Amino acid sequence: MSSLLTLLKPRSYSVRHPRWMVGKPLLYSSSALAALGDAMFGYSQGIIASAHVQPSFIKRFYGKDVTLIQIQQGQDGVDVFIQAIVVACINVTALIASYFAAYICDILGRRMSIRIGGILYFIASLIQIFMPNLGTLIVGRCIQGFGVGVLSMTVPIYQCEIAPAHSRGLFISIEYIFLNSGYALSAWVGYAFYFAMPSEISWRGPYIVQAVMAVVLVFGTFFLPETPRWLVKNGFKRAGMTALANLHSKGDVYDPVVLKTYDCIEAAIIVEDVMGEATWGQLFSQYTRRSAVGITCQLFAQFNGINAVLYYLPENLTRAGFDIGRSLLYAGACALIYCAGTIPTMFFVDKWGRVPFLLVGSVGLAAALAIVGGLQYYADSLPEGIEMLPAADGIFAGVCLYLFIFGATWGPIPWLLGAEIFPMRARAKGMALSTSVNWISNFVIAFITPPLFSAMEGGYYFLLLGFCLLSGIFVYFVYPETAGKTLEELGDVFGDGGVGVVQREIRIRHALSGDSNGEFTGRSIVSEPSHMLPAEIVNSALSDSSETTLPLDELSTKANPSDDEKSTGSAERPMCVERVDSTEEIDLS
Repeated sequence: MSSLLTLLKPRSYSVRHPRWMVGKPLLYSSSALAALGDAMFGYSQGIIASAHVQPSFIKRFYGKDVTLIQIQQGQDGVDVFIQAIVVACINVTALIASYFAAYICDILGRRMSIRIGGILYFIASLIQIFMPNLGTLIVGRCIQGFGVGVLSMTVPIYQCEIAPAHSRGLFISIEYIFLNSGYALSAWVGYAFYFAMPSEISWRGPYIVQAVMAVVLVFGTFFLPETPRWLVKNGFKRAGMTALANLHSKGDVYDPVVLKTYDCIEAAIIVEDVMGEATWGQLFSQYTRRSAVGITCQLFAQFNGINAVLYYLPENLTRAGFDIGRSLLYAGACALIYCAGTIPTMFFVDKWGRVPFLLVGSVGLAAALAIVGGLQYYADSLPEGIEMLPAADGIFAGVCLYLFIFGATWGPIPWLLGAEIFPMRARAKGMALSTSVNWISNFVIAFITPPLFSAMEGGYYFLLLGFCLLSGIFVYFVYPETAGKTLEELGDVFGDGGVGVVQREIRIRHALSGDSNGEFTGRSIVSEPSHMLPAEIVNSALSDSSETTLPLDELSTKANPSDDEKSTGSAERPMCVERVDSTEEIDLS
C-alpha cells in the first residue's frame, strides 16, 4: 500500500489561494473548508434518520406498504436487524478507510486526503440519488463510509497542524460545530422535503444537497494550503515556512513566533526521521498512555449514547408520542441545540482544559439520560393519544439537554485528543487507531440499538447512563491535561520520552559570507542530545555542550531583503535561529 502511494507522492507544491487572504482569513477559511468534510458526515446521519419515517422510502427499500399512522404506532413491519444493517454498514467501510487513510494522509498529504474523501462522497451521493432498491442503498452507504473514514481521520489532523498552539481546541470545536451543523441541515432539509410526500423526491432530494456539498469540498481543496508540518517533513521546507507565515503572521517569515515554531517543527522532524516512522506496535509499546487515551475517548464517546439518539431521533420522538410531522420538526430543533452546545467549547476548552469538560460531560449526560429514560418508562405506561404529550414534551426537553451537553464535551474533545496527543512520527497511525475505535463502537451502537430499544424500551437509556458514569471515572484517573502545550511538548505530559531542550531566548542573526553582494549561507543550532543522532547527519559538535549543530539547506539570498520581499514572503529565510540556555521542555519524541 505505502509503496504504491509513494509512486504518487507529490514532487512539487503549488499555492493557489489569493494573496489577500493571508493571515487570519486564510487560517479560519482553511479550517472551515476542511470541516465541511465533517459537516457531510453529520448530514448523512440526519438523512437516514429522516428517511426511515417516510412511507415511500419504506416501501421502496423494505417492501412494506404502510401509512404514517402505522409508522407512528411502530407498526411498519420492517425487520429491525435489516434496518440496523442499513444504518450501520457505513461504519464498517469507514473503519476500513480510516486504516488506509493513515498512509494516504502521510504520503500524499493532508489536503489530497481530504480531496479523495470528497470525491468518494460525491460518487456515493450520485448512487443514492438514483438508487432503485435495498442493494444499491447499502452499496451507496458503504461507498459513503469510505469517504467518511478518510475525512474523519484526516480533518482533525489538518485542524491541529494549522492551528496555533493555544487554539487547537478552538479549531477542533469549529470542526465539530460543522459536523453538528451538517446534522442540523439534514434535519431541516428532511423536514422541508417531507411535504413533498408521497413523491420519492421527499427522500431523494436531500441526497442532491449532499452531492452539492461534496462538489464544494472537492473544488475547495485546490485552494486549501497544505499543513506546514507535512511540507517540512516531506522536503518542502521553503513552502513550509511560507505556509506557516501565511497562516499565522500575515505572510511575515521574519515573525519571531513563526521562526520559533518552524525551528521546533524542524528539530522534531530531524529526530523523528532518525527514529523512523512509528509502527503500529510502537503505538502500544512506546506510546502506551497516549494510545489508551486515544482509544478510550472514542469508545466512551459512542457508548455514552450519542448515535443511539441521533441515528433514530425522529423514531425516538415518535415513540415518545409525537406524530411524524412534529417528530421531524422537533428533530430539527434538537439539532440546533446540538450545534449550540459546541459554542462554549470553542471559547473555553483551551482555557479550562480538556479534562474538566469531559468530567462535567459525563455527569451531565448521565443526568439527562436518567430524565429521558424515566419519562420513557412513564410514557410507555400511558394509552396512545393526547395523554402521552406531556411526557413526550419532557422527553424532548431531556434529549435537548443531552445533545447540548454532548455537543460541548464528549462530542468535540475526543477528536481533539486523538489528533493532538501523538507525535508527528505516529500522528497519522495514532489518529487512525483512535478513529477506527470510533467506527467499531459506532457500528456496535447503530446495530444493537433497534433490537435493544424493542426489548428494553426506556431501560436502554439507563444502560447508556452506566457508560457515562464509567467514562467519568476513567477520565479522572487516567487522562492528563494537554491544553496550552504545543504538539512538540506533549511527550513530557505523557512521560514517554520528551527531551528537555527548549531555550530561554531566541537570537536571530544574519550570517554573512565574504561575498561582496551580501550572499550568505546559514546554519541553525537545534538542541538535541548528540547520542540520539547518528554520526552521518551530524555536521559538527559544539564542545562541552549537549547541543549539536545541524546543517540546514543552503540559503542564498540577500542579507537585507527589501520590504517588498518581506511582505510577499518571496525572500529566503536570511537568518539562523540559535537556541541557548535551556529552561523549558519540548517533546522531540
